[in-house]
Amino acid sequence: MTLEILTADSLAPLRHGFFTRRGGASSGIFYGLNCGLGSTDQQEIVTINRARVAAAMQVAPDHLLTVHQIHSATALPVNAPITAPISDRPRADAMVTSTPGLALAVLTADCQPVLFADAKAGVIGAAHAGWRGVLDGVLEATIDAMEALGAARANIAAVIGPSISQNAYEVGTDFMDAFLAEDVANARFFAKGAPGKMLFDLPGFGLARLQRTGVGQAEWTHHCTYGDEDRFYSYRRATHRDEADYGRQIATIRL
Repeated sequence: MTLEILTADSLAPLRHGFFTRRGGASSGIFYGLNCGLGSTDQQEIVTINRARVAAAMQVAPDHLLTVHQIHSATALPVNAPITAPISDRPRADAMVTSTPGLALAVLTADCQPVLFADAKAGVIGAAHAGWRGVLDGVLEATIDAMEALGAARANIAAVIGPSISQNAYEVGTDFMDAFLAEDVANARFFAKGAPGKMLFDLPGFGLARLQRTGVGQAEWTHHCTYGDEDRFYSYRRATHRDEADYGRQIATIRL
């Protein structure tokens, strides 16, 4: 099956993509393009999947870069391949570079994959942005790190890829408290769910944070990972089904 790659006009002409699970070699609960080295899928199969992504991005497999994601606000500048085993890779949740030929990539399965580009300055970024990372400032940290490499905030385009949508993201009221403690206006990202539950708008929150930074363009692709099983992996869907593990889709951008 051919790879399915979602793109955004605002990131053109840079090569980039939010890859769906279509076109991969994994099977079983991982069927499709599972790119998660930290999953329990067969590592040789994950390596094949990642090689297919690298080929689509027109880079060598070791130039498709991922870090050890930890739900932090750390944005790491990179200028060379990262080849260590996943457990030994830098712990961060975003990368930036001005080095041509490196494809920055993040892995997600409900969290937001966010790709950034200042095509004029030749600076790019990629962030794994779950609720904790966004609340702690990973999006702002990525933009700051891009500026340190010469990007201009007003020229940066930022695109949120497939992530869990509000109607599928049920949380407790204690979850909402952390957001209200930062800013009571964050209440607008919550809607009433089942008794004692709230529904959280993760991409809406991420988009608002991006817009507040003053970037030139910010958007969400409007794809829900939870609701479209044929195209996307979802941690929450796997949890609701008591499945042993779940795949990770990849989003990547290169100069």
